[in-house]
Amino acid sequence: MTTAEQQRIATSAALGAGEWKQLGPYLSERAWGTVREDYSADGRAWEYSPHDQARSRAYRWSEDGLAGICDIEQRMCFALAFWNGRDPILKERIFGLTGNEGNHGEDAKEYWWYVDATPSATWLRWRYHYPQNAFPYSQLIDENRRRGRHEREFELADTGIFEGDRYWQIEADYAKASPYDLCLRLRVRNAGPEPAELHVLPTLWFRNRWSWDPAISRPSVRAGVTPGTALADEQKLGRWLLAAGPDPNGVAPELLFCDNDTNLGRVFGSDLHVPYPKDGIGDHVITGAPTVNPAREGTKLACWYRLKLAPGASAELRLRLARDEGRSGSGSLDLRKGFERTFTERAREADEFYASLAPKNGSADEARVMRQALSGLIWNQQFYHLNVTRWLDGDPGQPPPPESRKSGRNVEWRHLNSRDILAMPDKWEFPWFASWDLGFHCVILALLDPAAAKHQLLLQFREWYMHANGQLPAYEWNFGDVNPPVLAWAALTIFRIDGYRDWEFLESVFHKLLINFTWWVNRKDARGDNVFEGGFLGLDNVGPFDRSAMLPPGELLEQSDGTAWMAKFCLNMLEMALRLSNHNPAYQGVAVKFFEHFAAIADALDSLWDEEDGFFYDRLRRPDGSILPVRARSMVGLLPVFAAVGVDAALWEKLPDFTKHSGWFLRSHPRLSGLLHCYMHAGLPQVIAAVDTTRLRRLLARMLDENEFLSRFGLRSLSRYHKEHPLIVSVDGVEARLDYEPAESQSGVFGGNSNWRGPVWFPLNFLALESLRHLHSALGNDFKVELPTGSGKEAHLGEVADELERRLLRLFLVDEHGRRPCYGANPLFQRPEWRDQLLFHEYFHGDTGEGLGASHQTGWTALMGLVIARRGWTVPA
Repeated sequence: MTTAEQQRIATSAALGAGEWKQLGPYLSERAWGTVREDYSADGRAWEYSPHDQARSRAYRWSEDGLAGICDIEQRMCFALAFWNGRDPILKERIFGLTGNEGNHGEDAKEYWWYVDATPSATWLRWRYHYPQNAFPYSQLIDENRRRGRHEREFELADTGIFEGDRYWQIEADYAKASPYDLCLRLRVRNAGPEPAELHVLPTLWFRNRWSWDPAISRPSVRAGVTPGTALADEQKLGRWLLAAGPDPNGVAPELLFCDNDTNLGRVFGSDLHVPYPKDGIGDHVITGAPTVNPAREGTKLACWYRLKLAPGASAELRLRLARDEGRSGSGSLDLRKGFERTFTERAREADEFYASLAPKNGSADEARVMRQALSGLIWNQQFYHLNVTRWLDGDPGQPPPPESRKSGRNVEWRHLNSRDILAMPDKWEFPWFASWDLGFHCVILALLDPAAAKHQLLLQFREWYMHANGQLPAYEWNFGDVNPPVLAWAALTIFRIDGYRDWEFLESVFHKLLINFTWWVNRKDARGDNVFEGGFLGLDNVGPFDRSAMLPPGELLEQSDGTAWMAKFCLNMLEMALRLSNHNPAYQGVAVKFFEHFAAIADALDSLWDEEDGFFYDRLRRPDGSILPVRARSMVGLLPVFAAVGVDAALWEKLPDFTKHSGWFLRSHPRLSGLLHCYMHAGLPQVIAAVDTTRLRRLLARMLDENEFLSRFGLRSLSRYHKEHPLIVSVDGVEARLDYEPAESQSGVFGGNSNWRGPVWFPLNFLALESLRHLHSALGNDFKVELPTGSGKEAHLGEVADELERRLLRLFLVDEHGRRPCYGANPLFQRPEWRDQLLFHEYFHGDTGEGLGASHQTGWTALMGLVIARRGWTVPA
């Protein structure tokens, strides 16, 4: 049975974005401190536009807010703001430490959750716990600055501010009555032991576009005739009505107006004056300053409620934002029966939609984990706006950027010009796209909305993203950096999830991937021997030194993971070419090309194998030709196992040209043919892999050793072996050291909160699951290994994958002690009212499973939702 939400998604796909997606949770939770907003001479983005200026400074490229909603072009925005009567500023956005303030890098210091969401954003739920005492901004900054990298981060809960439950539990639910009619139900509970007052300020504003482009007319929002109502007008969006219902005592909110323009005096010390700037509402609420427009109009509006609640008491506020459909600004918006009916219907539709995805034999807790993981991915879709040429050269009528900018960050990416909705890793720590993150995001999104997944993936190959030389942009801090080439894998996985039917998508992405593959071969294979470099590749920190840094002249770091990624890329392209060849025989020639190229890369990968250790290592090639293996037991050495791709035997049967030429190649190159590990079924290849069964056993012995990679919660990114046996490498007299670090990084070498030196990390665990199942499909139940290593218990690879999946799921499920391991030892988070609101962290402690890094990385960690959902599939994707 097709659910109402699935019908809505299908309709949207047929119409492009579709009407239902014109409003969504596309607003970031941090626009300050981003590269886009950085106009400094030295590229210090965090310092140029800090949190302290965010309330006063109009953003150039994007907006931010709490539980934020905006239209698909982010012209009009709506979000929440609060004041507990004690804070020095209005709570309009999430606070956190910059990359330079935190003892382990950037870190949000608040607690909020994405509780629920549907792909069309007809139903959205968000939750926030706001302290009743003054927010400890200075204490969080000072204490983390005092602590070194060997100490834990100092978190908001560590300040004691939640003792006695002195906080506000705030829940915001959005439901669409129609594509352009959005209802908000805001529920507030005083969790504390004493009566308390909370100021609630739902806020509507327009993104400032007029300051940067004189041709753009200024929109407006003004008070309506009826108390609690307002009219918002914008040239393209037309007229919208906002109705803010009365509080529980029947009192309508006071409407406060200012303009979304910079407070020039506060930010720049300028004598120029804006009468009612961006921070005018906050200053008026907190100090009573005359900083709101008495004419009751502007480009920013807040509905000011004052709620006084007894201990444990709750209040509900209702608001509605809708396009003026012939009302001419004089109509009213229903906040009663029609409003309630909308919430009832949308909640039911969301339940039906997620019930259709959950495995029938799964537990209620598994269904909860799946639903919140996937909902977080939906919430993390954001409007991403950046025109690099405009950013480099400056805007008309504005002071020009410093001259140093023209030789600094991203100068080779002038063509990049984004104004798109993209799935981001995180709305606070990573409010910008990263190409390989996006590959995983799109795979998960394909479960929910295949058309949206395909659209977002194809965007990366459009002329306003992809470089003319074939390189894909990496991420905002450095578009020219190198991310692992996973988009071919992502495209194939999306194609499978969508039912092997969208040939136009597969063909379109294949053509662009051909160009990108050529870029890799030409730019990241310095010696032309199919041993690849790459640099960062997302696994930078599992080595003893920074692989993105310049090496001494003549030295070259040849990477096991770079070469393995290219082997996998090659196999993915081969499978695509074979599938396309079955529809168009002309693709057989390029299929042969990738078959041959994979053999060459497999040969090169063979040179990185260390027979004594039974492991793949990076190696440093010296100017004199000598080679220094970098013996780090890390995911770098396990990645060749992941270069195993299942290829349906039926794909080969009707391809005589491919069969003829690939056969000739194998006969003509007997040594290379021995490196093509084709696991056969009924006389035809079913899985092609870079590793033979002998080496596979040795690698799996390490992978499945609980004293090395296998933890209670999945695969560690670095072997625990290095806890007692640190790796020390000397390069030109400089000593570099690699230790097992299962929690936050204790090294400042790599910057930020980067840490792949031990934690469990979802992307590669997910690829491990997939590769193990591919290999099991060919090797069958007779190929067994010890699980775990040294236990004497044997399991086939399908059982190994199942066990790894159980361990990953254990991170999130309530255990026998009533605790979720991802929340660690903090007793506050193990209480049901906190515990059952799930966070999906960037990575997880390699020994305890505690969530670390970015707290809302429901980007690739939402892979857990896909893992749970596909347990109910009869055929694995």
